Amino acid sequence: MIALLQRVSAGEVVVEGRVVGAISRGLLVLLAVEAGDTRKEADKLLERLLDYRVFADAQGRMNLSLRDVGGGLLLVPQFTLAADTRKGLRPSFSTAAPPEEGRRLFEHVVDTARALHAPVAQGEFGADMKVTLTNDGPVTFWLQLRAPV
Repeated sequence: MIALLQRVSAGEVVVEGRVVGAISRGLLVLLAVEAGDTRKEADKLLERLLDYRVFADAQGRMNLSLRDVGGGLLLVPQFTLAADTRKGLRPSFSTAAPPEEGRRLFEHVVDTARALHAPVAQGEFGADMKVTLTNDGPVTFWLQLRAPV
């Protein structure tokens, strides 16, 4: 599983002219499910997202997590992060999970996140989304957990 997390002061997802998810201060996370990923990887990645220390403490050092600051979490499905771009001029998506498996694990992450944290918002799986954000910093990190082969 892959998560591209961005510390934001605001984030929003719009589908067909309607806002489907929005947060103020928090993390906007583009999330990709790779072939072979399971709930084990999904749960581990979510725990890292909630506890990853990317917010400033009183001394201005990144020592606080999303849980510590009570920030919002906006999860956006983004299968293109799983693209193989090592050769050629066109990405291959052979490493991405099949759509139904991706949808199932994305929804699992959203449901589990809502049970563990608030507020949680989400994008719409398979939709043409317009994502806007105000990256705070900018602070952006790539987290990846590989399923055992």
